[in-house]
Amino acid sequence: MPNGIYEEGQIVDSPGLAQFIQQILQDNKIKTKDVATAVPMREAIIRIIPIPAELDEMELRDMVLNHEASLYLPYPREEVDLDYQKLGYFVDEDGIEKVQVLLVATKRDITEVYVDTFRQAGLNLQVLEINSFSLLRTLREQLRQFGPSEAAVLVDIEFDSTEIAIVVDGVPQFSRTVPIGTFQMQNALSAAMNLPASRDTELLLTMTIPRTQADPTHTGATGINPGMAALMRVLGELSDELRRSINFYLNQTSNLEVVQLLLAGPGGGIAQLDEFFTQRLSLPAVQVDPISTLTLEVDKEMDLPPVKRPGLGTVLGLGLRVI
Repeated sequence: MPNGIYEEGQIVDSPGLAQFIQQILQDNKIKTKDVATAVPMREAIIRIIPIPAELDEMELRDMVLNHEASLYLPYPREEVDLDYQKLGYFVDEDGIEKVQVLLVATKRDITEVYVDTFRQAGLNLQVLEINSFSLLRTLREQLRQFGPSEAAVLVDIEFDSTEIAIVVDGVPQFSRTVPIGTFQMQNALSAAMNLPASRDTELLLTMTIPRTQADPTHTGATGINPGMAALMRVLGELSDELRRSINFYLNQTSNLEVVQLLLAGPGGGIAQLDEFFTQRLSLPAVQVDPISTLTLEVDKEMDLPPVKRPGLGTVLGLGLRVI
């Protein structure tokens, strides 16, 4: 995507993005007008709130959207778009039956710019949701292997950020966005190799992380080339942020164990990245493969090597929502 259109998770040039989308559709001879898309998790407010179980559906809706929501939003109620989903029932410490409700909100100006962009592109926006929800839908069967006291950490490595979601029973309980993505990795790699900065991350995706981790600050002694040393420094920073996020969440909860990292997104398929995080964090890490998870048949002519498959999770999840 050209520079200056979509930056730091936000659409900054709506007409430019609409034109870019039109060109993609034209080049690929796509006639479909109905589309589904997702906003970054950083643009959303996600909360799980308890509501009295005796309320009927209309009372519950009014309670969540018009009363409870304002207690959890950092913005005035009239400035956000809201949705919610009932999760399950439980009995609180006072013996009162309640239902957990997943509340999701985005600022209305964010929603409107997405709607307007696709309108300018001549498309009908049918679905707008949070990208981590789309990814969770793709990985639904994979997440079912974990018990109610086991948490998985979804690590979605995107272009200029990594979205971290700690998931229990298929529901994100904690989320955080870290400003480290494939762009930052690519820039570190390019600078160390005296190459010009680029938004094209193809070079990064050809790299293989060493199995044996050495101190990247002593390249002469370890034999790691400067480019790999620079890349590993950035990955080290990302692993430190992951550790902080996991420890923060665990300090707020009890009787819960983090059992696996799920690596997704365009950067999630870098060769042996799973082994890097497993060693750094002492947690088993796997690179997700949405094609295999959903048992999809792929045309042999399609170029879908393992390094690119983790980046398909969100778009396939949106497809599942539509069908």
